[in-house]
Amino acid sequence: MNRDRAQLRDEIALREASLADARREFAAGELTEAQFEAITQRETAALEQARGTLEELSHADAATTTRRPRVRRTRFLVVALLCFAVVLVYALIAATSPRQAGNADTGSLSLTRTELVTRLLVQAEADVAVGKVVTALSAYQKVLVLEPSNVTALTQSGWLDFSAGSAAHQASVVETGIKELEMAIAVAPRQAAPRLYFAIVAASTPGNLGVAKNEFQIFLRLKPSAGQMAIATPFLRKLGLGPVPK
Repeated sequence: MNRDRAQLRDEIALREASLADARREFAAGELTEAQFEAITQRETAALEQARGTLEELSHADAATTTRRPRVRRTRFLVVALLCFAVVLVYALIAATSPRQAGNADTGSLSLTRTELVTRLLVQAEADVAVGKVVTALSAYQKVLVLEPSNVTALTQSGWLDFSAGSAAHQASVVETGIKELEMAIAVAPRQAAPRLYFAIVAASTPGNLGVAKNEFQIFLRLKPSAGQMAIATPFLRKLGLGPVPK
């Protein structure tokens, strides 16, 4: 079961990368419109199938495992607070991602795995900064192929998947995003960033205020940074939690 899930995650990451590469090649004139459409249709169909299979495996795992309280899936597509999702994506990344020095180019074959992961994370952050969310998500998925437990990639891809899935009313993508955030918390329960994202997801969806309050309380105990607190403050005030600066 774990091996099947890993293979599916790898396939999803590679197909995301293929779509991103096709967009770049089409923009550069290296692909005709017909070629671009054919690649997009093929990869999108395969990606949806892989995500669906992964979701089925995840449901099977959840049925046999007792896990921590989580966001309810049955009503998560009514997301009133996601009207500012794109702005929040960059604000969150700016406040929670480790900034690395260096070039975002990932083409060098001499890079070690650690160097490649670092450059992919830098590339993803830069892509989000200019609104290239799909390309950023592709970079984070590439990181997860190299390091399945990379907390930054799990956290950021979880938020991006959740936001994109909610905006497009695609339940399977929302589900994937929530599970990625849960995995980030499982890998790094003492890091503030995954808690912040997950708490915002819970606070932004109906029926999950109890989960949101619990996650924000844990977040506050983890000594978050000033940037993280600035992001959390509107939610904390709405939920009546503190300490929150006036």
